[in-house]
Amino acid sequence: MQALLTWLAANPYILLFAVVAGAVLLGKVTIKGYGFGMVASAIIVGAGLSAWASTYGIKMALDNFTKSMFYYLFMYGVGLRVGPSFINSLKGDGLKFTVLAVFCSILGLLGAVFFTKLWELPAGAAGGILAGSMTMSAAIGSAEEAVRQGVFPLKDGQTFETVSGMIALSYGLTYIWGTVGIILICKYLPRWWGIDAKAAAKKYEEEEGVPNVDDAQLTGYRPGALRAYQLTNAEVVSKTVRQFLERHPEYKIANVRRGSENLGAPDDLVLQAGDIVVLGGRLDAMTSKMGLIGPEVADDKALNVPLDQAEVLVTEKTLEGRDLGSLRNEPFAGQVGLQKIERGGVSIPVGLNLKLQRYDVVFVVGLKSAVEKFAAMAGRIARPSTATDLLTLSLGMILGFLIGAISFPLAGSKVGLGNAGGLLVSGVIVSSVASRLRFFGNTPNAARNILEDLGLVVFIAIVGVNAGAGLISQLTGSVALYIFLAGFICTTIPPILVWAIGYHLMKINPAVLMGGVAGARSHSGPAREAAKEIGSSVPWIGFPVGYAVSGVLLTVFGYLAMVLSK
Repeated sequence: MQALLTWLAANPYILLFAVVAGAVLLGKVTIKGYGFGMVASAIIVGAGLSAWASTYGIKMALDNFTKSMFYYLFMYGVGLRVGPSFINSLKGDGLKFTVLAVFCSILGLLGAVFFTKLWELPAGAAGGILAGSMTMSAAIGSAEEAVRQGVFPLKDGQTFETVSGMIALSYGLTYIWGTVGIILICKYLPRWWGIDAKAAAKKYEEEEGVPNVDDAQLTGYRPGALRAYQLTNAEVVSKTVRQFLERHPEYKIANVRRGSENLGAPDDLVLQAGDIVVLGGRLDAMTSKMGLIGPEVADDKALNVPLDQAEVLVTEKTLEGRDLGSLRNEPFAGQVGLQKIERGGVSIPVGLNLKLQRYDVVFVVGLKSAVEKFAAMAGRIARPSTATDLLTLSLGMILGFLIGAISFPLAGSKVGLGNAGGLLVSGVIVSSVASRLRFFGNTPNAARNILEDLGLVVFIAIVGVNAGAGLISQLTGSVALYIFLAGFICTTIPPILVWAIGYHLMKINPAVLMGGVAGARSHSGPAREAAKEIGSSVPWIGFPVGYAVSGVLLTVFGYLAMVLSK
């Protein structure tokens, strides 16, 4: 075994991805649905392997440049993800969830600093407690940034490595309850308050027309239909397409085939006997007036109507605040199918009373002409693409480093966002602008996920490996216990207070508030478990805004936790 550990220490790249692979495998292990997850597992595997090697006198260490590079990519990816949500966080109900997220994040920060000073915990504990109890792994990097910049001065005998190791150790000790605790709290808070969250969700679904999409089953039923008929009815012959639709608004003419030619469906086209008319509409409407045009025919050429698929960004103010049900009488109704709506990068439950907001992304499929009509009314159209705009990525990274270089005097020293904070801000700027213009900066979800997932797990793995050798000397029973208790309190108290404020003062629907609490803690797991607990997708309504706001704040607060705890 010593020979294997020596070989791994001599081959750092193999060591790195061995730790990443181990983290992925350990992260998949669950007990009754609960597990460490990939990120926390990276600390455990990396630190454990390094500490084990140190018992043989073998020092494992990985390049700090690599660690920083992957962390910076992660931070830029986070900015890209949360950027569009900030627009919606500053108006309407978004303000409520913004306030809750700010309140929860500040409580977590103050708690981590307070207990670090109260129990005189080692340097670095505050940043790690905040990162672990709030399950915000990115805060590890911003806490290290404070040490690297010198705003957290090192005392005699302290080194960057020892402080970084304590950040990692504190994170690992508090992350487990930080993950499991918030899930249990979100699931059972309504019961503790004597509230029937299932009934609240049902009421919300009825009021807003939101189906329970989480429990949707595969079915052969389709509400829309497209059928072809041969025109034989004299009452329809010689009518224009527009005249027909004015008299029968429940239908849409998708195509007219005359002889061997497809004529489309322009408003002024005069229908003639023998034409093959392709009608679209709801299934019940299609069967209510049998024989209106003539006998149904299986004309594959007439029914070969080109379809289109697009993502439509809502930018027009005239559409903001309109519910989906109000669009049923628009010219494109019946010709466009709504697949999903994303708000702040998160899919939200869709219902007839859902009000559209600017910068929502509406995923539609339907007749090409109808999709274009909807896009012209709503804002801008974007075609799904797997290509990544590397030019914008490069310029965005440069912008982030420039922003991070800006500093200002504070408490006798110069303080700035640093590279990590600058890249976070840059990502927010780029994604916000790209969400409006949609002609540059394309970063598909898969590419952004690679930036975030690989960037974070590699960064955490390196932190664990580099910290592992010093863990044995730093860890004592009393220190570990105090750190765990601090994390337990910082995990448990803030979401309970957020719930009380949201329910009693803001009067938020309890089912929606369950997701709001999860968003304020920047953790999707509790929202998912809450939805399962009450059998409804309603909790996801309250999740996106708080998730974006707390994600940014908690990342920055890792830096502040170190500054305030010195």
